[in-house]
Amino acid sequence: MKLYNCNVCGQLTYFENVSCVRCGAKLGFRPDQLALEAIEANDDGTWHAVGDATARYRLCANYTGLGVCNWLVASEEDNAFCVACRLNRTIPDLSVAGHLALWHKLEIEKRRLVYSLLRLGLPLVPRDRDASGLAFDFLADTEPRFSERGRVITGHAQGLITLNVAEADPVVRERMRAQMAEPYRTMLGHFRHESGHYYWERMIAGQPWLEPFRAIFGDETRDYTQALDRHYEQGPPADWPEHYVSAYASSHPWEDWAETWAHYLHILDTSETAQQFGLEVRPRAGDDETLTASHDIDPYRYDAVESLIGRWLPLTYALNSLNRSMGHEHLYPFVLSPAVIDKLAFVHRVVRNPSGA
Repeated sequence: MKLYNCNVCGQLTYFENVSCVRCGAKLGFRPDQLALEAIEANDDGTWHAVGDATARYRLCANYTGLGVCNWLVASEEDNAFCVACRLNRTIPDLSVAGHLALWHKLEIEKRRLVYSLLRLGLPLVPRDRDASGLAFDFLADTEPRFSERGRVITGHAQGLITLNVAEADPVVRERMRAQMAEPYRTMLGHFRHESGHYYWERMIAGQPWLEPFRAIFGDETRDYTQALDRHYEQGPPADWPEHYVSAYASSHPWEDWAETWAHYLHILDTSETAQQFGLEVRPRAGDDETLTASHDIDPYRYDAVESLIGRWLPLTYALNSLNRSMGHEHLYPFVLSPAVIDKLAFVHRVVRNPSGA
């Protein structure tokens, strides 16, 4: 994720900010420029970036109305919502206490996903405008928390991603993480994983990439429901770390792809943050040069995934050590085997050439 500067006073600003903490300038994210900038109001009710009055914008309706967004909409567009918020098909029932705060958390993480998709230049069209587009339903359970009836299951179906708003509650999410025996469970992880299912349908299914996909991930035509039932009943194979990025990835090729896709986005976004902070990993102990890396290149511009991974692994070793020094578990509880790196490389090739031509 990029870092930004207030274009009024120069203060460092962050992706989620709505105002500068130093000068108080109002901030808005310009998705066409992927830039968070101080903005000024025009006489006609539109806004422009300070120092650049050539482009005019409106505040997203979720910025002005409910305060859950900080993105802008080009003034000539015929939609009240920004490119991220217009993907919403259903939002939580805001008459329920606490739902607005939970939805706000979901929107922050969803915009991080959308940012990455925009940076990658991937197709991002609302489902209500294109049958092959993307949409989100943010729903809440209709039965008591510990009942299976009325429980909302996070998932994807034909371009519609459903998320249970309870996942935005850290207490609920931690309980689910423990129940599912997952070392890593985050809202952003859900968004990235489910988007992987969507882009599999857009870029793999029925496309030139399908046979290369099967050669690496396996035959996705085997029964999906039976595969998941087997996974939950018997668990993953003992040697799953040698072949998969997570235990769940071993359940079916579709889940393997979605988990690998999500991991690819994790690596890109975190590596960009490291690059924006100018991080360098250079251990003072030992002489292993593979643990040394400078994050001085935009990770979205790498031609080969191996260059990305070569800088990523030293960073994760440092992050894990820092986390342990604070008394926490490893921040990055993953091992990237050669087979997993091959799968990440495949995702990288697909993203850079979606048509497979």
